[in-house]
Amino acid sequence: MRYLKGIGIILVLLFVVIVAVENFAPMSTTVRFKLNLLFWNYETPDMSLYLVTIIAFLLGVFFTGLYGIGERFRLKRQIKKLTREIQEKDKELNSLRNLPVTSEEVKNTEVSEVT
Repeated sequence: MRYLKGIGIILVLLFVVIVAVENFAPMSTTVRFKLNLLFWNYETPDMSLYLVTIIAFLLGVFFTGLYGIGERFRLKRQIKKLTREIQEKDKELNSLRNLPVTSEEVKNTEVSEVT
């Protein structure tokens, strides 16, 4: 399995390199972004599309990582809750198993029919 993961990573990196080489000229063009709000205007300096692509990728990795961290903490909390619940149920089961056996007969009450 370890080798398959390594081969997969190599194939993805090879794909990225091929895309970067094939699209060198279009990705080298520069762009400028503008943000016009009511009282605030902002314009970025000239950036190549490579830089924009890398920034977008890194933002995606960052926000996905934040989501993953939040999900991990939520799942840890749920695991602790379920573990406590299992322990309580095991205690209850053990206490029921250790009940003394009685020799008293249980009265069998039959319902008589009214005619």
